[in-house]
Amino acid sequence: MRRTPHENVATVLVEPRVLGDLELELMALDLRVWPVRTAPICVDGARMAFQVRRTLLMRHGEAWEAAAHWTPVWVGFGPSWRHDEEPLPWAAHRALWQALDSHGQHVRFQRRLGGVPQLPMPEEMAR
Repeated sequence: MRRTPHENVATVLVEPRVLGDLELELMALDLRVWPVRTAPICVDGARMAFQVRRTLLMRHGEAWEAAAHWTPVWVGFGPSWRHDEEPLPWAAHRALWQALDSHGQHVRFQRRLGGVPQLPMPEEMAR
């Protein structure tokens, strides 16, 4: 039995004023940022963003209190990190965690990946 195709993503809360800069930095590493609210896989993006943020804040309590109004995003991996059906290389994980660590005061995340339905590449959305 084959698994339904999915995308490996990190779920990150980002301080809104640094979101644009973070997105540009991650794009240079072929890491794709999808604000949950506007992700093309979400039928009700506002509700999903609220639920993702609330779940993370409840799980981490006071330690993440400052992120109560931050933007939840999914960070996925672009084509240069993907090799057919092979798992993501550890270098991809390392690049992601190092980039997020460099924005420590402006992001909250756990060092693990989750799965969401496949997100289209920007080229696919333009068609």
